[in-house]
Amino acid sequence: MANAGILGMGSYIPENVVTNFDLEKKMDTSDEWIRTRTGIEERRFAPEHIKTSDMSYLAAKQALENADIKPEQIDLIIVATVTPDRPFPAVAAVIQERLGAKNAAAMDVSAACTGFMYGIITGKQFIQTNDYKYVLVVGAEKLSERMNWEDRNSAVLFGDGAGAAVLGPVSNDRGILAFDLGADGAGSEHITQEGQHLTMNGREVFKFAVRQMGESALKVIHKAGLTKEDVDYLVPHQANIRIMESSRQRLELPEEKMAKTVHKYGNTSAASIPMTLVEELDNGKIKDGDIVVLVGFGAGLTWGSVAIRWGK
Repeated sequence: MANAGILGMGSYIPENVVTNFDLEKKMDTSDEWIRTRTGIEERRFAPEHIKTSDMSYLAAKQALENADIKPEQIDLIIVATVTPDRPFPAVAAVIQERLGAKNAAAMDVSAACTGFMYGIITGKQFIQTNDYKYVLVVGAEKLSERMNWEDRNSAVLFGDGAGAAVLGPVSNDRGILAFDLGADGAGSEHITQEGQHLTMNGREVFKFAVRQMGESALKVIHKAGLTKEDVDYLVPHQANIRIMESSRQRLELPEEKMAKTVHKYGNTSAASIPMTLVEELDNGKIKDGDIVVLVGFGAGLTWGSVAIRWGK
């Protein structure tokens, strides 16, 4: 069976910066209130004419170039999103045509903030069984359109963006070593969309995330036959700095071994982990041969983690 790994990555980050001070002008909140509770200082909102499919296309195009893979070589496109342009057709089908990936099957997955994890684990299965060679996985969200600006507890948290990864076969000592996926539908009402707006029970989500992120990260390390000491870098879902810190402490990692972009981009849901990965790769924080743990949680309630030995 082929080892599956990440061959290249790309992202799209909207130019429009919305600071906590900007939000102070439109709702009952403050920079101090947001920063102390979440670690978020600003986020990005895409302009009205930019859709989820546009952000997905731009991130995917960059990922293909980074991987040096032609669009027609892609066998499958998976887009993880809860903010598609419309209920159907799938965003994946829209970007398949725009990319010129004429040989690719295409589908969307809906697991909210865990969506990218579900996407790469699904893609890995096709590659590992030799059914497909190259899979493009995108996480993209335009959450600025789903906010209830009367709800200061949730509206301050989210931002827009997209991240993409090209998966393919890698050498025997590289790639995805293990994964952990799960769901607890009993908590499905804690994060949901009613009508146009997202709603969230912040207290319950926080309790769930603090417990589950750490447990899933430890579980995937064990599945991979590794120890906490083997982990070189942790890339958690960028939802809340206190939740992220709890995961880091469970793994007993120093602060410099955890990726952090939540202060700049807020919670971008399915785009969070791939956007952060691109930034940390560009910064030289993740190197060939490093053991990298990705871990996320989201509506459903869902969670997922992956242990990767980075490189081709």
